[in-house]
Amino acid sequence: MRNLEKFLNKRYKLMIGVISAFFLIVSFLNANNDAITFDEVAHIPAGYSYLTEHDYRLNPEHPPLIKALSAVPLVFMNLNFDITQDFWTQEINGQWTAGRHLLHEAGNNPDMIAFWARVPIVLISWLLGLFIFKWTQEIAGTTAGLLAFTLYSFNPNILGHNHYVTTDIGIAAFITFSFYYFLKFIKNPTWKNVFIGGLFLGLLHLAKFSSVIIIPIFGLILITYPFFRKFNWQETGGNIFVVKLKSLFEYLWKGIVAFAVSMLLVWVVYALVTYDMPKENLAKTIEFYFGGTDDNFKRIATYNALNAMNESTFTRPMSEYVLGVAMVFKRVSGGNSAYYFGEVSDDAFLSYFPMVFLMKETLPFLALLLMATGVMVYQASLAIKQCRVELFKETKRRFYDYVRTMPHQYTMCLFVIFYAYLSITGNLNIGLRHLFPIFPFLFILTSVKLITFIKKYDSSYQRIFKGAMTFLVAWIIIETILAYPYYLSYFNQTAGGPKHGHRYVTDSNADWGQDLKRLDKFLEKHPEIDKIRVDYFGGDNPKNRLGEKYIQWWDSKRPIENGWYAVSTNFFQGSVHSKKSTPENSWQWALNYKPVYQVGTSILIYHITDQEE
Repeated sequence: MRNLEKFLNKRYKLMIGVISAFFLIVSFLNANNDAITFDEVAHIPAGYSYLTEHDYRLNPEHPPLIKALSAVPLVFMNLNFDITQDFWTQEINGQWTAGRHLLHEAGNNPDMIAFWARVPIVLISWLLGLFIFKWTQEIAGTTAGLLAFTLYSFNPNILGHNHYVTTDIGIAAFITFSFYYFLKFIKNPTWKNVFIGGLFLGLLHLAKFSSVIIIPIFGLILITYPFFRKFNWQETGGNIFVVKLKSLFEYLWKGIVAFAVSMLLVWVVYALVTYDMPKENLAKTIEFYFGGTDDNFKRIATYNALNAMNESTFTRPMSEYVLGVAMVFKRVSGGNSAYYFGEVSDDAFLSYFPMVFLMKETLPFLALLLMATGVMVYQASLAIKQCRVELFKETKRRFYDYVRTMPHQYTMCLFVIFYAYLSITGNLNIGLRHLFPIFPFLFILTSVKLITFIKKYDSSYQRIFKGAMTFLVAWIIIETILAYPYYLSYFNQTAGGPKHGHRYVTDSNADWGQDLKRLDKFLEKHPEIDKIRVDYFGGDNPKNRLGEKYIQWWDSKRPIENGWYAVSTNFFQGSVHSKKSTPENSWQWALNYKPVYQVGTSILIYHITDQEE
């Protein structure tokens, strides 16, 4: 193992360069070749309007950072964006209409807009990978860092979403950055670390509103860690409790300052993207989402607080920020219609995220994760046995040493467990991408546990573990390369692979509209198809893309005609399995036929010839 470590220490920059080249090339190819996905229709015009109009009326349910960064290249493109239209002057949060206008109706080039808006997201995802390597290397050495970087860079789900204009990669990146600098502050609470930690906490708040869930975890660590810090006898003056109490107040005070810095950054950014937004427009948005006549205490309190902050120019930016947070909580409580294992429901499925994770992660990564979990359980059992034979004082010393020296480990574990619990018990089932905030920590913890475990044992154990890990990592790399370009819809062998995963779950797990460009190329290769009836789910425009061959269709359109049909799997599964479905208003009739082609992974092609004329 030492020889391997020496070799990697000399060659790791070259290996990072090779892996980065694969990561960036594949990401930019998919950014160019994938059609505009469903959520991008809302995010792209919103970010563009923040930078050009300094108005936040579009897409207020997401914070501005990721959208604004993605819109930076668009500012230099002289795009047509007519704010005299109803989506700006009449509609409340007319994000979808604005997106269709900017991308498909205003004479702009939608492919060029989508590609350049995606470039910053790809770069953020690459920086996240480098950061994962850096942090893991600091914890457990170069070998562990390279393993974590490889697991991240060859993860099909990361590659499936790292080139779309959404907040999913952004929250994964900034939550990782924020954790790193928070732990630097915990270990060394200097004022420099206070301000750096506060800045990255603010960036996290500006990346996604779900970031608020880290506050209780940071607060818990902030309160408990001072009691485990090591003080020499001269520092204590013989009264260790008083010194620890002073340390607690120091951490609390500096923690409050860091939080204030984060909120100041939030205020500054929101002020920059809202200073041309009329007070009346924000008031209408507040009324639309939280007005009404019911006597719900939470709604009334939210409504009153938002309107009070909207009254002042100084507090208006924070009114917009709090509005977004409130909208997220309202949406989560309301649920989202989802197809899952033959059912369509607005209520969440308790098994949704565990099952989707098991189906959409590569089998070798699941094996590595299981190995790392086994190592953790094994080490914990040894520690418990050791505690039984040691004196209480020695056990206490070991525990204190662990808390002092391994805050990254138990903090990451605590966050992974807490976030997974909230996701599983929450009421929003719209894709594995919502687990992205814990992915970097899974890569780091898995790599650290396995590499440090190998280093502790003799050569025979090293050979066994190194052989197994080498095989599994090689499998991950080969599996991911072979899955190109179908990363968004990647499913492992237990679900039948990328082309069959939609049988079990859809939405952003399988079909987000990414294959419409591929449908256009498919039709070019099949001149026998002169007309095709299309029921498309996504953000692209099939009429503009397919031209005269396109016939608009939907599940309840009748009569059924002879000819060609192209149906998005998301619409197909939702229609067939809805509780309201009948043969007369759904795609159930298509179950009697077998698709003759499958374009990409998300569009089913049927050829019907036996209908009565």
